[in-house]
Amino acid sequence: MISPDMTMQAAQLAVAEARLWLGTPYIHQASCRGAGADCLGLIRGIWRRLYGGEPCRLPAYSADWAEAGAGEPLLEAAQLWLIPKGAEATPGDVILFRMREGGVAKHLGLQSETGADARFIHAFSGHAVTESALTLPWARRIAARFSFPPI
Repeated sequence: MISPDMTMQAAQLAVAEARLWLGTPYIHQASCRGAGADCLGLIRGIWRRLYGGEPCRLPAYSADWAEAGAGEPLLEAAQLWLIPKGAEATPGDVILFRMREGGVAKHLGLQSETGADARFIHAFSGHAVTESALTLPWARRIAARFSFPPI
């Protein structure tokens, strides 16, 4: 049986690990703390810290995340490996974003703080891994929330 403590432990470790990645340069498809990461690479690195290895080998992916094609590859992968959540935010949530209305979910980050000072950690082109305020413009783009499986 999965206890709430096991899920909370994964979330706390996820936030602590994400903070170790702050300042890591943005490099598309990379996932190496201190050397380079994109938004997915950050989450992959957190997963490795929590579980010891990645659940599957990733194919190469483009920066547009299949905007020209059909399907939601990032959302579908999250649904396969993470635990879907409702709208209630908690530290350690993996957040998927749609960068434009009607677009595919193509950006993700990790909720680090909630409440009036809500923040998330993410990597995006032209910036290092950073902790940003989860402002209304970002919050409007949230497509889904997930939690990491219990450790």
